[in-house]
Amino acid sequence: MGDLTPYAIDVRASQFTVQAFAGGLISAVAHSPKIAIRDWGAEITLSAGAIAESTLRVKIGLSSLEVLDQIRDDDRRELHRVMNQEVLEIARFPEAKFDSSQIVAEQLKPELYRVNISGPLTLHGVTNTHSFRAQVALGVDSLRSYGEFAILQTDYGIRIASIAGGTLKLQDELKFSFYVVARKQK
Repeated sequence: MGDLTPYAIDVRASQFTVQAFAGGLISAVAHSPKIAIRDWGAEITLSAGAIAESTLRVKIGLSSLEVLDQIRDDDRRELHRVMNQEVLEIARFPEAKFDSSQIVAEQLKPELYRVNISGPLTLHGVTNTHSFRAQVALGVDSLRSYGEFAILQTDYGIRIASIAGGTLKLQDELKFSFYVVARKQK
């Protein structure tokens, strides 16, 4: 077993977004919102001897979700209201959490890995096993990682959003993308 080294996320240099997709008959012209996750953090411990012994814990403050698209202020307020009150119910479920239980790593080049990370994801009061892939590049005192994954809202008991009196309904699948910069802690 290698020594575990803690890393801290540089949130200003990192990005974490979620893409929702419009569905139904008007999906060709409807709005598919892209949303930034502003309040999130992660605890990473990296094993120098074996990436598979590393750990990842992520926590997201759901009230921090912010629509990135250029839309009218009235539409933005309505989308935030529906997302926070009706869909995510953030008063009852203010955060989402992920804790790795298994990391499988494939070395692509020196200091570059493809990893498959699995563990429990808790969202909207429901916990399911979730897996995703990422690329991880190790530097002297930092790491960079990027990847994407999808979840189905219904797997977490989340009601599918319906906006504008039901004329716009979003699809069940949400696509998450991340680019993470983390720095070694002394």
